[in-house]
Amino acid sequence: MKSSRRAWAVAAILSVLAATGATVAAAIPSPKPAPRHTGEEDQLRKLYKEAVAEGGRLVVYAGGDKPGQADYLKDAFVKKFPKMKVDIVVDFSKNHDARVDNQIAEHHVVADVVHLQTVDDFPRWKKEGVLQKYKPVGWNKVFDQIKDKDGYYTGLFFFAFSNVTATKLGDDAPVEAKDFLKPEFKNKLVFTYPNDDDAVLYYFKQLTDKYGFDYLKKLLAQNPKFVRGTQDSADLVGSGDYVASFGTSGGAPGVAETTLPKKSPWVAWPQTGAILKNAPHKAAAKLYLSWLLSKEAQRDSIGTWSARTDVAAPAGRKGIFDYQNMNPLGLGEFMSDRTALDRYKARINLYVGDVKGVNPSDPKGVLGLNPVNQDGTQG
Repeated sequence: MKSSRRAWAVAAILSVLAATGATVAAAIPSPKPAPRHTGEEDQLRKLYKEAVAEGGRLVVYAGGDKPGQADYLKDAFVKKFPKMKVDIVVDFSKNHDARVDNQIAEHHVVADVVHLQTVDDFPRWKKEGVLQKYKPVGWNKVFDQIKDKDGYYTGLFFFAFSNVTATKLGDDAPVEAKDFLKPEFKNKLVFTYPNDDDAVLYYFKQLTDKYGFDYLKKLLAQNPKFVRGTQDSADLVGSGDYVASFGTSGGAPGVAETTLPKKSPWVAWPQTGAILKNAPHKAAAKLYLSWLLSKEAQRDSIGTWSARTDVAAPAGRKGIFDYQNMNPLGLGEFMSDRTALDRYKARINLYVGDVKGVNPSDPKGVLGLNPVNQDGTQG
């Protein structure tokens, strides 16, 4: 996910000597082919020049649950545009959206771009008039289902939560939801608190809708460990006694692996982004969104399903809309009915208990109201 390759195509522009025809053309040495950049590259270079003239600064609020979780994007962006100074501040999306609401209310916006899991925020923000209308490079190639037709926000890539299991299990690793109920996995499962992360909550909602709350009772009888943050639950798989999780992604390379259920529901959604209307660095914000949606970045830097229709799915995966047991628009629909969501969350809370532990994306509690970097410097 964190690798990036740079392989820009170079084409030749041939001179045409129309006045004297082929004889003269053959007598005159042809000029060396001149490099020609793609249309997207030309647009990015223009935006880069404007962003540097603006000051070369960019602050992005990214949904996540671990400091540095979005550094792969920052590193790829700065490698491409070395004159830019970029900070990507990671926090739970539910904290970032409240932070953005507060900055808007206080007339003190310090973030330029937000890309969050809370996809329901973006139609609201559009209605409130706090987003900048902008159609980035690659806009016409983005799936229609995940972008605002007027250009106020767009899906940037798809995140997915499914199974993470210890590689040492081999063919005995659980794949379908009911596999996690096998006796051999008692005391060996780890999950993210579903009442702390709406995407995990939606994962559990799909399971209880399909298999009933009896499934949840049986799962809890396995005595799983609950932690804050999906990265922490994935990272524990394969370490110590914990061998499996669902509702997360990743895991330690060589120790854990990700699999997709073939029948049980799982979760993917378009991580959605926008520029704030009062962003301090609008030129930089436009450059960042355009770079992120460029074909090159979507192919080489995001490491997951692309938001673009002209970029292939990750190796070994179907197209994001081709799975019968996963609806990539389902999370957005679930989150759009906050009353029903909160009702379900309250019920789940009865079973798993109150969330315990520090915020893993801000373990020192330094981010505050107006952070412009992960260290908590206030803007």
